[in-house]
Amino acid sequence: MRSAPKVTRDASGRKVRLLVGKVGLDGHDRGVKIVARALRDAGFEVIYTGLHQTPEMVVSTAIQEDVDAVSLSILSGAHMTLLPRVMDLLKEKGAGDIAVFAGGIIPDEDIPELKKAGVLEVFTPGASTRSIIDFVHHRIHPRRG
Repeated sequence: MRSAPKVTRDASGRKVRLLVGKVGLDGHDRGVKIVARALRDAGFEVIYTGLHQTPEMVVSTAIQEDVDAVSLSILSGAHMTLLPRVMDLLKEKGAGDIAVFAGGIIPDEDIPELKKAGVLEVFTPGASTRSIIDFVHHRIHPRRG
């Protein structure tokens, strides 16, 4: 029998809320669905946006859903445009405290620039769902109490 998952909650008992989705024109969603399910099974509240989201749609949904973090999957090669755009929009909308992390086909040499733009972490191919769950447990906290 499995033990109950450890869940990060705020003072009112609210679970960490995560927006998980695909930004851009990339239509490959198997990996992001696996990550979304793993995060849900680990006890986090997960909102999955689906495919073909624009940065504006992601930010709007993140604010409406009052999420603690946004997790985006990008396989299209447009990460250096799309991720900084999400970061800029969050700041413009007064939601710069929403954490952002990403995964996908992102070259190692682009990761420092993405982190400089405010992306907390980048998970590349081969990252385990356990490493993503551990990251969320240790780095993502409820924004409001």
